[in-house]
Amino acid sequence: MHQNFNFMRLIRFLKDWTLPVAIATGTVCYLTFYYVPQLDEAGDRLSPVFDVIFPLFVFLTLFVTFCKVDFHQMRPHRWHLGILVAQLLLIAVNIAIIFHVTDSQDPMTNNQKLLWESLLTCIIGPAASASPVVVGKLGGNISTMTTYVLISSLVSSLLIPLVFPMLEPAAGVGFVEASLIILEKVSYVLLLPLVLGWIMQHHVKGLCRRIAAMPNLSFYCWAISLSITTGITVKNIMHSEATPDLLLWIAMASFLLCWVQFGIGRLTGHWLGEEINSGQALFQKNTALSIWVAYMYLHPVASIGAGCYVLWQNIINSIELKRYKG
Repeated sequence: MHQNFNFMRLIRFLKDWTLPVAIATGTVCYLTFYYVPQLDEAGDRLSPVFDVIFPLFVFLTLFVTFCKVDFHQMRPHRWHLGILVAQLLLIAVNIAIIFHVTDSQDPMTNNQKLLWESLLTCIIGPAASASPVVVGKLGGNISTMTTYVLISSLVSSLLIPLVFPMLEPAAGVGFVEASLIILEKVSYVLLLPLVLGWIMQHHVKGLCRRIAAMPNLSFYCWAISLSITTGITVKNIMHSEATPDLLLWIAMASFLLCWVQFGIGRLTGHWLGEEINSGQALFQKNTALSIWVAYMYLHPVASIGAGCYVLWQNIINSIELKRYKG
């Protein structure tokens, strides 16, 4: 009886804190392989396996979610415009700071620039493809959130190749080329499951209803993806060329930025009547794309900001989910 009680408490804990458990699992697994030389061969064999598993679970996460989307509600809303304006203002402030730091005579200019550029990748990136999953768990509108993810991805595909060449002119990536690459990356993980979800709803209705009847399926698929993402993030941090001081500053700054974007999103949504969706829309980012942007235009160290950001945003998501469940 006592053992059964402890088992139930463990299950409840895992359900309440799925995302932090996923983060901890990814961290511990990578560090185990990193510090135990005897596991090097096994790590080499598992690496290509995870390269296949990760996009599969991202796809499943979104496919299951889009089986529940009401496509009739997928149209622009005023809160979409409000969040885009907030994002543009944050981008403008960040760029102004970067130019100010670059013009200063401070010997620490390079580190400061890397810090602010790493934050910019976390602001300018589109809303996370999986953000409708959290919105659904929080009682928000999955359909309008999905619409915003599409709009946000299009806007970011235009902003990124416009903004970053101004900061790093030697990047050598053309506007059209960069925009097409971004749209291609987004299409694979967003448009394909969206189209398949629509096909399921209209032509395979019985199976679609059974999938939609499993409310937590997409959430747990996402947790597996998060665990793999965390392992990749820890790997990037462990192999980073940045000094410990700079890594600490980037981690703390990305933590503060996460809360700032969350707060501004919620406040904007409060004014426009869509608090849950707006909060997630501004702060929950497609960090995989942000990491790509850092490597493409900036310095590999700048990718650490997005790597840390993905951990912070999912801790905030966990707190939100816990409070919503009561």
